[in-house]
Amino acid sequence: MIIEPFKLGLEKQLWEVFYSSVRQTCVSDYSLEQIQAWAPDQFSETAWLKRMTEINPFVAVLDNKVVGYADVQSDGYIDHFFVHGDYQSMGIGKALMEHLICLCPDQIAMHSMVSITAKPFFQKYGFYTVRKNTAKISGVELINFVMKRPVF
Repeated sequence: MIIEPFKLGLEKQLWEVFYSSVRQTCVSDYSLEQIQAWAPDQFSETAWLKRMTEINPFVAVLDNKVVGYADVQSDGYIDHFFVHGDYQSMGIGKALMEHLICLCPDQIAMHSMVSITAKPFFQKYGFYTVRKNTAKISGVELINFVMKRPVF
């Protein structure tokens, strides 16, 4: 597996990763209505491309297939962190998180808004819950957690 910077042309594959991750892994923690609001069947390719170019994620590629992606911003914020639903528990999330940790300067505390599903994964990397949060997507409320990784 390699981890490389986002390149134009990968955005549809990143949508597939996002969609499969939410639709396949979050079903035990969120209702069908919440899942459909979070990862709808229809999406704006223009808006998605804009989002991907804004966050500029790192992309995990295995056997020439995009299997995950994650970003970390200059202030330590992780906006997106997703592994394809068919590639869960294969070390892809671990590789992405270790990559992000290496990129983040020691004096910057990493932080994110983390789903119920992803919370245990983030805790393995030293993130702790700051507070429970309610996000609203397309008028539907979803619970997530503001999490932070202290400076070491």
